[in-house]
Amino acid sequence: MPTSKTIIDPVFGFIRIPRGLILDIVRHPAFTRLSRIKQLGGASFVYPGAQHTRLQHSLGAFHLMTKAIHSLQLKGHFIFESEAEAVEAAILLHDIGHGPFSHVLEHTLIQGVDHEEISLMVMEMINEEMRGQLNLAIKIFKDEYPKRFLHQLISSQLDMDRLDYLKRDSFFSGVNEANIGSSRIIDMLDVVDDQLAVDKKGIYSIENYLVSRRLMYWQVYLHKTSVAAEHVMINALTRAKELASRGVELFAAPSLRFFLYSNIDRETFFNNPECLKHFLSLDDFDIWSAMKVWADCDDIVLSTLCKDFINRRIFKIEVTEEPISQIRIQEKLKELAAKYSISEDDARYLIATIQVGKDMYSLEDDNIEILFSDGQTRDISEASDMFDLSTLSQKVRKHYFCYQR
Repeated sequence: MPTSKTIIDPVFGFIRIPRGLILDIVRHPAFTRLSRIKQLGGASFVYPGAQHTRLQHSLGAFHLMTKAIHSLQLKGHFIFESEAEAVEAAILLHDIGHGPFSHVLEHTLIQGVDHEEISLMVMEMINEEMRGQLNLAIKIFKDEYPKRFLHQLISSQLDMDRLDYLKRDSFFSGVNEANIGSSRIIDMLDVVDDQLAVDKKGIYSIENYLVSRRLMYWQVYLHKTSVAAEHVMINALTRAKELASRGVELFAAPSLRFFLYSNIDRETFFNNPECLKHFLSLDDFDIWSAMKVWADCDDIVLSTLCKDFINRRIFKIEVTEEPISQIRIQEKLKELAAKYSISEDDARYLIATIQVGKDMYSLEDDNIEILFSDGQTRDISEASDMFDLSTLSQKVRKHYFCYQR
């Protein structure tokens, strides 16, 4: 019997999935569910090719992790086979807590719980099913293992998660300018004092990585149309939730119905096993099917929002450097209320005011250390002649005012 299975990935080619724990994870229903969740949510409104899934991304991050472990072992860093398997399992499962359209449920049907916390809950659930085989993976994921560089491979400013999603998202969106040299970066990885570092020969690849990251955030992830599309959906789900609270009967698959007709706060989610069970039954198709039915419902607000999303007729967007004035918002509310013969309170579902901000290099996260031939390390902001600290860490902020056309 072969010792592994192989899949063909459009970004990295052949990815080998070893039999045993890793293959068991890939076959688990909670993992296969990720094939029904798109990686980029509303970005497909701008980039129609961006149809790849969270499962593809997770497999890609796993593939890069195997390469990173091998590269570090070749440099003389001793990593037990059990540690290698654990960190590979952890990166496979790092996104297992994402809901439909990625972050949308975090703003609507579930309050106060983020996907990282849900990922940990799912990992612990699978670990119980697998009789403790994920104990070490969970320790590394939670940064509770002595070899801290293993956690950095999962979560840091230069982790395998980011190396995959930047390369994969640029590939599927067609934004070729953001293509990063992930193989080169991995080959240049090293460990100094239990911290990841990059050999100085890889400094130009890191500079390209940081520029590409900035480009992808503003051109894809925070593109005004992507953000507006996501908020049409957020407002539709929020409106549906409000109608459900009034006792209005709405079509929904059982698991979506559970979240629509229940008040799920942080405490409830962590203490009621039904919450996680229903969460793991949700995917993008539940939202799509509900919105297709809601498009013909009696509530004009919900119907309008769903038709907008289904027919790609999303909110109009104004982008400014300063917050939108309350006078401007009030004027738009009055205009929409009159146009649709609804109250100004109901008209609030037809607008969204959003502040977005992103820096190229976060000073609050792990630093990217550059390793020089004398064994000393220096932060990328000091080692690079292309960037200075103020440029790298500057947080760019924009204000989006979105409203019904």
